Amino acid sequence: MRIPAFALRPLVLGLALAGAAFAAQAQEKVVFATNWKAQAGHGGFYQALVDGTYKKYGLDVDIQQGGPMVNNRPMLPAGKVDFLMTGNLLQSFDNVKNGVPTVVVAAFFQKDPQAMFAHPGQGFDTFKDMTKAPVAFIGKDGQFSFWQWMKSEHGFKDSQLKPYTFNVGPFLADKKSIQQGYAISEPLSIKAQAGFDPVVQLLADNGFSTYSTTIETRADLVKTKPETVRKFIEASIIGWNNYLYGDNKAANEMIAKINPDSPVASSQGSIELMKKMGIVDSGESLTKGIGAMDEARVKDFYDKMVKAGLYKPGEVDLSKVVTTQFVNKGVGIDVRKKLTGK
Repeated sequence: MRIPAFALRPLVLGLALAGAAFAAQAQEKVVFATNWKAQAGHGGFYQALVDGTYKKYGLDVDIQQGGPMVNNRPMLPAGKVDFLMTGNLLQSFDNVKNGVPTVVVAAFFQKDPQAMFAHPGQGFDTFKDMTKAPVAFIGKDGQFSFWQWMKSEHGFKDSQLKPYTFNVGPFLADKKSIQQGYAISEPLSIKAQAGFDPVVQLLADNGFSTYSTTIETRADLVKTKPETVRKFIEASIIGWNNYLYGDNKAANEMIAKINPDSPVASSQGSIELMKKMGIVDSGESLTKGIGAMDEARVKDFYDKMVKAGLYKPGEVDLSKVVTTQFVNKGVGIDVRKKLTGK
């Protein structure tokens, strides 16, 4: 018996609605917290959100930005967030040392953007030259971390220290001073305020071998939901390739909307600096994919921090700091080649 077309319409509509409901249910909710306000340094994650890459991987990702009044770090072990963007490996060493059950699953910056700046034409063009600067503006956290390495490895002295309050004014006023800063942002603000390009020396290019913009998750999530971890990391890797080499307009607009202090023009300037200095995509990532990590490099950095007096030998079980099971697989290299031709 032939069923009239009008009778089939409710059935077809019902199946369509059921399919849509199933698709919505299939999107796994994931909460990702960053360590600061939205900016170009987080761009690949917003790219994966705005262009639908996370969705294609079956993930409904909620990005929660950090900031000066927001501490997302305890939210991860407490189970309030699933993934956390951190700075460099020092925080991860501390977690393992203190028995916090988290692990690094990817490193989206091959180089830590932390840098030292100097005025051009003042004789401080190399890192070695900077050891002779009479004044070094360093923030409190920096004084107890990378400054200790700068002293032990390169001969900087505490007599140079003056507090950096994240205001470039004192540096601009003293041409013989040097200052810490983020290599993908402060040069832009210095140029905007003072009209010159500062001398930039990346700590990473002078032996500070940590990875940066690492992603941590709980150790139990790696064991119980490895597919969730894999999908989030791989989608983020693709997001970063598209952000660096493709159309990033929508992502930059989203960043500017979330954080008005980071306008689209500023984001574009930061992207160019990231590419120029190889912050995201250089070294190991060129063949292994963005996010790549090497356990030998983790040990190298730890040994340097031991020499600097930040840790004791054997104090941190390095086998618990990172896992490479979700990276080093060449994910996203095809995307980069398609967008750049190389």
